[in-house]
Amino acid sequence: MKFVKTVLAASIGLMTVFAGAARADTLADIQKAGVVKIGVPQDFAPYGSVNADLQLQGLDIDVARLVAKGLGVKAELIPVPISSRMAFLQTHKIDMVISTLGKNAERERVMDFSQGYAPYNNSVFGVAAIKVAGPADLANQTVGVARSTFEDLMLTDSVPKSTVLKRYEDNNSLIAAYVSGQVQIVGTGDFVAYALAEKTPTNKPLLKYIINVSTCYVGMNKGEPALVAKVNDALTASKKSGELNGIVKKWLNVPLSEKIASTYQ
Repeated sequence: MKFVKTVLAASIGLMTVFAGAARADTLADIQKAGVVKIGVPQDFAPYGSVNADLQLQGLDIDVARLVAKGLGVKAELIPVPISSRMAFLQTHKIDMVISTLGKNAERERVMDFSQGYAPYNNSVFGVAAIKVAGPADLANQTVGVARSTFEDLMLTDSVPKSTVLKRYEDNNSLIAAYVSGQVQIVGTGDFVAYALAEKTPTNKPLLKYIINVSTCYVGMNKGEPALVAKVNDALTASKKSGELNGIVKKWLNVPLSEKIASTYQ
């Protein structure tokens, strides 16, 4: 019986190794299927939203299609809430994330990242009457954020203990909260704030301070070097051809920064 248990344990161990190896060759699986499943935003214009014809549009949508073209396969775009991006990836519901994803040490422990493909500044905005110049000024204030975003993570680490971070499940909920007056200060991306200004022209959110100058990356599961390399090849080619710069200018009204444009790794 002891021998049987030992053999069984060894077999299970080998099965686990082989299963891990199989999962670790996602590029081969993508190429065999002829389809790449990409998690994208649908509530975060101009990076990803739904138009009047119920079709996805935005910077991340165009980049997702660009990457799929570079891989030589079709793109299956799967709308994923920002708070669920990593869970969808780690449970293999998607092959990669192209959804305003920033890079930090915590995420790098469980994910691999492509080279940068677009700018994204993280900032604090609020109504004109509230004076805020830095984290210390947020003491005893309530700040709205979208759950699990960079703004959520960075403000959690930097604001005073008396600051209340009110977390919303997505950017639409955050926008609605500001428009309705539930929150008067928000931590968000610059372009969300610009969208807010269009919705509330008499109560535009003003920039208080920049939390971080950030970059968007394609996120993939850890241990997928072939997939990372292929995605980087697609991005490098699009940077050299000017295609990526055209996408960024189309949606953000700014050119691709020299720092991102010259990064090929």
